[in-house]
Amino acid sequence: MSLLDHHSVHGAPALDAGDRPALLAQVPGWQAIDGTIAREFTFRDYRETIAFVNAVAWLAEGENHHPDLTVGYRRCLVAYTTHSAGNALSMNDFICAAKVDALYAQRTGA
Repeated sequence: MSLLDHHSVHGAPALDAGDRPALLAQVPGWQAIDGTIAREFTFRDYRETIAFVNAVAWLAEGENHHPDLTVGYRRCLVAYTTHSAGNALSMNDFICAAKVDALYAQRTGA
């Protein structure tokens, strides 16, 4: 079953370190950095960047799992961690990363 087939759950526990590599392999382009997974997305212009940011915001509200976003003119860095799991990675982070990838692909054809 794909990560896209799952939804975030409230109170998701932190993942064991051994579970992370297989999940990270399912979200190419994302990197594990200091208890987060993060990926930078690039766009043609600011308007496309902001449209993506708004789409990620809607996704985050629907999943009740919110990333940190760093927005620039033609780029957006998306970073996930699970605060309720002690700022560690949970399955929610990987589910949402996969869904953000799908949004990006849909918007850019990438």
